[in-house]
Amino acid sequence: MNALYDIIGIPFGYLMYLIYSLCHNYALAIIIFTVVTKLLLFPVNYHTQKGSARMQLLNPKMEKLRKSFASNPQRLQEEQQKLYQQEGINPMGSCMPAFVQMFLLFGVIDVVYKPITHILHISKNIRRAAFDIAVGLSGSNANGDFSSLRSELVTMEQLDKHADKFSGLAENFSQRVAEFSGHYTILGANLGKIPELHPETWNAESIILFCIPFLAGLVQLVQSIYSQWYQKKHNPDMPNGGGCMALMMYLMPIMSVVWAFALPAGIGFYWIWSSLFSLLINFGLNQYFTPERTIRINEKEKEKARIYAEKHPEKKTFMQRMLEQQAELERQQNGGKSSGSSTGNKISRSETSRQNREKLKEARKRMAEKYGEEYDENDNDDD
Repeated sequence: MNALYDIIGIPFGYLMYLIYSLCHNYALAIIIFTVVTKLLLFPVNYHTQKGSARMQLLNPKMEKLRKSFASNPQRLQEEQQKLYQQEGINPMGSCMPAFVQMFLLFGVIDVVYKPITHILHISKNIRRAAFDIAVGLSGSNANGDFSSLRSELVTMEQLDKHADKFSGLAENFSQRVAEFSGHYTILGANLGKIPELHPETWNAESIILFCIPFLAGLVQLVQSIYSQWYQKKHNPDMPNGGGCMALMMYLMPIMSVVWAFALPAGIGFYWIWSSLFSLLINFGLNQYFTPERTIRINEKEKEKARIYAEKHPEKKTFMQRMLEQQAELERQQNGGKSSGSSTGNKISRSETSRQNREKLKEARKRMAEKYGEEYDENDNDDD
């Protein structure tokens, strides 16, 4: 897991270093970092919101399919996938932002936990020596593993208390870290500290740290409520998921509060601004994708998909691959037979009997031709 943090944290570390070198305040750097990443990811959000708006246009057709195949879930799924293919819509497109946000979070966690590495660019040997000193000063209260995420925060914490113990380290370690610690704050509260529900002393720092997790959960809750309100307003016939949707709407903000009390305050501070900017972006895109504009965009996208399919007939869309995989799975489940008869096209007993008679006649005719006998089709009418 630490290797994953390192890989993702390196590019984000350089971005944070560039921002911090301009503003010289870590809290402000986090805000600017969030703005920059949101701007970089805006095309992904735009594409996702466009897909969501186009999906809204399919609601009448989807509702018609649900009514037509209410007793045949398998056929309903097939028809829904065919509809997605005809409209050129990927229903899995909404998963991308969630993946990107998780990717971003790993990078932010690494940058917040390792400011000495990413911001000060102090060599590994010096960082290890400083950590060994910090472990000796803190005793059993510190994690002795240098590879742990908290190693640099432990070092900074002990340097604030015993700066003289680190004065002999090279690269001007003591002075540089002490100077940085003064900027690693929000209104005087250290962003490297973990918020506490019951701090030993209620002072300005403990109150600010205490508020950060609840603000992170509150902004995320507002974002969830707005998203659900917008969906109900523009999709009144869409199934609302009942209690599951309501549970998720409240559960995720609560989990954000819990996690923010278990991680350094800098991560909760990032969540506040990330959720706030996401809310503003979603609101702006919802205003942009009016029904009229969505209809025009939908027609253009369908035409683009049609032209692309004609120019590249050998390439298959996501939905085509899904349909083929499902057909192959059904064929295997049916013992190698086609699933055409299992989708509602059942053959009557009289039709089956007629087909059997035709096959019998054809067999008798071939036998007569083989042995040079005369064959009269009327002889089989009594069968």
